[in-house]
Amino acid sequence: MCGVAGWIDGAGTASGEGLKAVVVRMRDRMIPRGPDGAGVWIDPGAGVALGHRRLAIIDLTETGAQPMVSCSRRYVITFNGEIYNFPEIRRELEGRGVRFRSTSDTEVMLESFEQWGIQGALERFVGMFAFALWDCQERALILARDRLGEKPLYYGWAGSALVFGSTLEALAAHPDWRGEIDRDALALYFQLQYVPCPWSIYRGIRKLPPATFLRLRLRDLRTGQLPDPTPYWSLRQVAESGCADPFRGTDSEAIDHLEILLKQSVAGQMLSDVPLGALLSGGVDSSAVVALMQTQSQRPVRTFTIGFDSSAYDESRFAARIARHLSTDHTEIRVTPADAMTVIPKMPELYDEPFADQSQIPTCVVAQLARRHVTVCLSGDGGDELFCGYNRHLQLRRLWSAVGPLPRPLRRGIAALLAAAPSGFYQFALKDRRHGVLADQVQKLATILSLGGPEDMYQRLAVLWDRPERIVRDATARPTLITDRRGWPDLPGVMDRLMYVEAMTSLPDNMMVKLDRAAGGASLETRVPMLDHRIVEFSWRLPFRFKVRDGVGKWILRQVLYRRVPRAMVERPKSGFDAPIDEWLRGPLRDWAEDLLAPGRLARDGYLDPDPIVKRWQEHVSGRQKWQYHLWAVLMFQAWMDRHRGRMDARTPPLLDSSPG
Repeated sequence: MCGVAGWIDGAGTASGEGLKAVVVRMRDRMIPRGPDGAGVWIDPGAGVALGHRRLAIIDLTETGAQPMVSCSRRYVITFNGEIYNFPEIRRELEGRGVRFRSTSDTEVMLESFEQWGIQGALERFVGMFAFALWDCQERALILARDRLGEKPLYYGWAGSALVFGSTLEALAAHPDWRGEIDRDALALYFQLQYVPCPWSIYRGIRKLPPATFLRLRLRDLRTGQLPDPTPYWSLRQVAESGCADPFRGTDSEAIDHLEILLKQSVAGQMLSDVPLGALLSGGVDSSAVVALMQTQSQRPVRTFTIGFDSSAYDESRFAARIARHLSTDHTEIRVTPADAMTVIPKMPELYDEPFADQSQIPTCVVAQLARRHVTVCLSGDGGDELFCGYNRHLQLRRLWSAVGPLPRPLRRGIAALLAAAPSGFYQFALKDRRHGVLADQVQKLATILSLGGPEDMYQRLAVLWDRPERIVRDATARPTLITDRRGWPDLPGVMDRLMYVEAMTSLPDNMMVKLDRAAGGASLETRVPMLDHRIVEFSWRLPFRFKVRDGVGKWILRQVLYRRVPRAMVERPKSGFDAPIDEWLRGPLRDWAEDLLAPGRLARDGYLDPDPIVKRWQEHVSGRQKWQYHLWAVLMFQAWMDRHRGRMDARTPPLLDSSPG
C-alpha cells in the first residue's frame, strides 16, 4: 500500500521549486497510505513532477525508495502495489545480464520496461498495481493499472495542468483544482452505490480502467485532448475464449488444478519483509485462503475478524471455529453502534468520493484491528465473482426457473395484485410483525415478476435508486455496463453473462474500492489471492456445473476447502459482511441521520430533491418499509458534501510562479 501523485505543468510557467512544492502538497495528502517514507522527482525542463508516499513491504532500506530511476536513466516510476512474481522475472533478467542495486520489485519493473517495453512488461506482471512512469527519452507519461482494478488511479485536468494520483484528495491539493461535481456521475452513484469507472464524482477527472495503460506525450497537453487508454489484457476475451474452449477434465482433475493455482497465488502473496496476516470471516473464500496460508507457513497465521451483537449480521463464531480448526493466532473485536459512530465521520475522507456499500464500516474496523498487529493482510474477496457465489445470482436463477414458464401477462397480473395490497396486509395475513421486511420482499417480487427475463431481473435488482434523475436535480444517468446490455459479451449462459458484468463493474468499483480505501486509511496493505489473473482465466474455462451444483454456488472452491476443513464448519447459508444499519438508523444513528436528511439542508445544497428522500426516511423509521440501502447512499453523499465543502474552503494560494527553474 502506497500513494502515488504527480502533475505536468501544461502552461510551462512553473519553476523547479514550484513543481516540487505542489507535488509535495499532493503527495502528503496521502500519508496514511504511505507513512514510512516520502520522495519527489522533478524535471523542470519538461514541467514534470512525481511524488510518492511509501508503506515499506519489500526491501525496507532506502534502495527501495521511490520515485525510482532506472539504471539507464530513461525511466522514472512512482508505484503503488506489489508484483508477486518479481523474483522469477528478476532471475530471467539476471540471465540477460541485468544487475540490480536493490531487492525491490520496483527496480524489477523498471528493468522489465527496458527489456520488453511497456505492454510486454505489463503482460508478464502478476500482481496488483497502479503506477505513473515518466519516459525521459520519449518525453511521455505512462499511467497503468492492474488487470482486475485492485489499485486505484485517477487522472484529469486542474486548469491547464494534468494531475494524477491514487486519491482525489491528492489531486485536490493542486492550486488550480476546482472540483466541480459531475451531476451525471452523482446520478450513477445513486443508482449503483458507487461512481463507476471511468467516471469520478468530479467533472473532468477520470479513473483509469483496469487492465489498461495510457501514454501521454507532452505535445498532447497542448491539444487538451487525452488519448484513450490501451488495453493489455481483456476479461471479455478471457471469458469468451474460456467458454469456447471449456475444461474437459474430471471433477477431481479440476479441483486439483484449482488447488495448485490457489496455492501458487497464496504463496506468492505471502512474500513480505513485514508481519503478515489474513482477514477471516468464516465464509468459504476467506477460509480457503487462510487454510492454504497455514499449510505454507511455519508458524500460526495471524487472523482477524469482527462481530456484531445482532445475530443476523454476526459471523464471528464461524470464524472462531475455523481459526481453532486451522490453529491460527486469532483476534476478534465486536462492533457496537458507538464504534460505528467513531468510524462513520471518517468515511468521506477515507473513500474520497461518495461510496455507500454498508460493509465499509466493518471493513474499516477490521482493517484498523489488523494493523495493530501486522502490516499486510490477505483477503478472500473475489470468490463470489469467479465462482458464482452471490445469493442474488442463485435466487434469480431459482426464481426464473419457477416463474419463467408462466405467460408474461399472467406474471404481470400477479405482480399488480401484490403491489396493490394495502399497507399492513401482509403483516395481518401472515401474523408476522416484521412488516417492513415482508413489504420490502413482496414489493421486490412484484417488480421483477412483470419483467421479461433473467437479464431484466438482474438489471432491476442491481440498481438502488432505479430512476436516480428523479432525486438528482439536472442530471441524466449515463448508460453503464449494468444498465446497457449492448456491451455484454456473447456467452452461452445467462449466469455467465451476469458474472462477467459483476466482474467488470462492482468488483473493481465497489469491492476493491471498499477494501483498498479501508486498508489505506489504516496504513495496511491488503492482497487478494483469488484475483490472480491465472485463477481468473481458469475459472472462465470451467463449465457452469463446477460453479453451481445442487443449487449451491462455489462448488469447486468448496471442494478445495473441504480437503482441509470439515464440510460441517462451512455448510450454512451465505450472509454478507454488512452492519445492522437498518436497526441503527432507527436507534443510535437516528439523530445523526435526521440532521443530514433535514429537508431544508437537502434543498439548500441544490443537488437532491428532498421529497422522495424524506418520504423514505419516514417510512423507514416507522418500520413500514426497509429503505436502509437507499438512505445510506443519501447519508454518505451528504457527509461527503460536508467534506467537499471543507476541502474547497481550505484551498491555499497557488505555489506556481514563472521565475527561472
